[in-house]
Amino acid sequence: IAREIKDRQTEGKALGNLGSAYTSLGDYAKAIDYQQQSLAIAREIKDRQTEGKALGNLGSAYTSLGDYAKAIDYQQQWLAIAREIKDRHSEGIALGNLGTAYAHLGDYAKALDYQQQWLAIAREIKDRQSEGAALGNLGSAYTSLGDYAKAIEHTQQSLAIAREIKDRQGEGIVLGNLGTAYAHLGDYAKALDYQQQGLAITREIKDRHSEGRTLENLGSAYFSLGDYAKAIEYAQQSLAIAREIKDRQSEGIALKILRLARSKSGNLSAAEKTLLDK
Repeated sequence: IAREIKDRQTEGKALGNLGSAYTSLGDYAKAIDYQQQSLAIAREIKDRQTEGKALGNLGSAYTSLGDYAKAIDYQQQWLAIAREIKDRHSEGIALGNLGTAYAHLGDYAKALDYQQQWLAIAREIKDRQSEGAALGNLGSAYTSLGDYAKAIEHTQQSLAIAREIKDRQGEGIVLGNLGTAYAHLGDYAKALDYQQQGLAITREIKDRHSEGRTLENLGSAYFSLGDYAKAIEYAQQSLAIAREIKDRQSEGIALKILRLARSKSGNLSAAEKTLLDK
């Protein structure tokens, strides 16, 4: 309809929404194509807000693809526009996305700095969902740094907000993150409890990506406990989902857990033993 009536602004927004939908499906090639079209129209008609959102969505797609240099470039462009038009909500999300990209690169100092900036803005504008997400991201960064006390503190705060605002997807992800932190501490009883709670939510809301990651974490926890049968069971479920949604990173991790667990349990073919030795 937008094309028929030559409404370029609505056309650009619709293209951006299509791109976001394809990102959720994990089809990043289509997502990028639609966001690039949205970006071109936004620049043509000088719609700075839509331009910024398209840039941010492109950055998120490239983060999912593991191209962090491009992701950071697009998020920085979005951040500049958000500050120019004084869109505090978008400024905060761009900062959080930058923090996430830097965390993937292992630059936790920058990751923490950007997430703290996002947290400050979220609290200033009373955006509880963003506040919870920023706290969760801070918790994940502290887990990666090995500061599990701070990781659990921030993640528990994130969990409280997710439950308060009834953000089931956020709650499921945060429960999984708590499980990961407790697994690093060697408290596998708590780790398994949190992961199982997270798994139930991801299945309830049909979040296949998070379900696969949670199954992967359960497999890893059972492997650490020496329960190789359960480790294999959960890793196989994780592997099936990773292949279904084309999550190559999770597929690799699930295969590694499977090989190690089968090796420990003695249930390994000669070909697999050769691969493991390599």
